[in-house]
Amino acid sequence: MTAQSGLSDWIGRREENFDLASLRQASGMAAMFDLSQDPVMGDPLPPGWHWVFFAEMARQSVLSKDGHAPRGGFLPPVELPRRMWGGNRLTFHEPIRIGEEVRRDSEILSITEKNGRSGQLTLVTVKHSYHASGGLALEEEHDIVYRSESKSGNKMPPGEQPIKPAQWSNVVDPDPVFLFRYSALTFNGHRIHYDTPYVTEVEGYPGLIVHGPLTATLLLELVRRERPYESIETVVIRAQRPLFAGLRFRVEGFPTETGANTWAVDSDGFVAMTADVTFA
Repeated sequence: MTAQSGLSDWIGRREENFDLASLRQASGMAAMFDLSQDPVMGDPLPPGWHWVFFAEMARQSVLSKDGHAPRGGFLPPVELPRRMWGGNRLTFHEPIRIGEEVRRDSEILSITEKNGRSGQLTLVTVKHSYHASGGLALEEEHDIVYRSESKSGNKMPPGEQPIKPAQWSNVVDPDPVFLFRYSALTFNGHRIHYDTPYVTEVEGYPGLIVHGPLTATLLLELVRRERPYESIETVVIRAQRPLFAGLRFRVEGFPTETGANTWAVDSDGFVAMTADVTFA
């Protein structure tokens, strides 16, 4: 079912934003990930770290109940209350270097409405093009999923196990401080990441939810650790199940002929996110 009720009017809408790939935020990411080497001005920004920039600076008085900026500006005014990070497709062209000014051109590519297992869904796909001093640095398609409120609580979607044994693995302990620091770095007011009474009593989840882009960045960090001399060209990311604070999970993967397949496995052994990587 295609977009209805005027939402299709938002397809093709564009906006332009500027931000600084600041050393402060890059240093914050390095501290979060316990990296032994501090970033310096001019370093290339590691894959996935661009998500800490270009935060929405909505005024406090206009924030919605869940902590998000109001809809109906650049993003369409979807009436469904729940918003989730669905996935991304990334193509890297040139590095973004720490200290550079970056321009991001954004466009609404598509809006699709459908009924899923958990009720009504609206999928909004946004394309971002990032330009730095070397020209076009990164192209990204981002899927945002909006869904209706669950009348019987938020049941977990069916779980899938990894397709084959991992050759690389790292344990992540997502405590509330870890999640809060990422929310602070990204100026993310979404209450599901830091407000336990809200996420459990209002949205019906068992605990604080790990940010989708944080999990994706952890997967890319695994690739960076295991293949430090390779340059990532493309990444396809798919979110499948939420991860929760206080429940350890693993980021795992194995090399392929052209890159790497990686995934995050929750405390029950089910895949929460996949990230398939190709090298340049």
